Amino acid sequence: MSAAGSQKSLRGYLSSYVAMCEDDVDRHGDSFRWTKSKELAELRYRVMLDVMRDPRDEEVTLLDFGCGPSYLLDYMLEQRIAGVKYSGLDLSPKFLALSRSKHPSVTYYELDVLEDPQLLPEFDYIIINSVFTYKGMLAHHEMLAYWQDVLRILFTKARRAIAFDVISTQVDWERDDLFHLPLGELASFLDSHLSRHFTVRHDYGMFEYTAYVYRESLAPTLGQS
Repeated sequence: MSAAGSQKSLRGYLSSYVAMCEDDVDRHGDSFRWTKSKELAELRYRVMLDVMRDPRDEEVTLLDFGCGPSYLLDYMLEQRIAGVKYSGLDLSPKFLALSRSKHPSVTYYELDVLEDPQLLPEFDYIIINSVFTYKGMLAHHEMLAYWQDVLRILFTKARRAIAFDVISTQVDWERDDLFHLPLGELASFLDSHLSRHFTVRHDYGMFEYTAYVYRESLAPTLGQS
């Protein structure tokens, strides 16, 4: 496929994915019902937020990339998670309007980072929850390229770490519309293009896994007392 054809395919994918998510909220309302299970959604949020392992002696900044109706922020407020300044980003004007109506003091961004990366400031942490799990009609190589391009940009905007999830290949069967990414392929890309300091979470009982990618090692330097 030509570069122009790939771009057209990607734009169609993004438009259809946003429309699908908006339709779910239109049908079910501003609630966890559209995620099928509040418990599973909150499990994902706990895992995503575990990327912040350092003591928060001072406030850190966090970008919720693909924030939707800001359910991650709702969860953080319910759990009284302090010391984190939240911002959100989404391609959907409808989701952003809903988020702003709930959280008028929060900064939200409506932009495509592939087109205007210079418009996005830096954050300490960037969480990318469920953005890379669904590929729809995209071919695997197209979704792989999109995943790589977005991560390359977002990692330059993260001062400390990013967290994201993809669908596992350690499953009984694979769905054609989901982005199943082998662990080896993930590790090779992260090590070659982002950072060798990463953790993979495959321990929370879902058909996906989450990766934390850090700028610096969390462990003391070898030989350091």
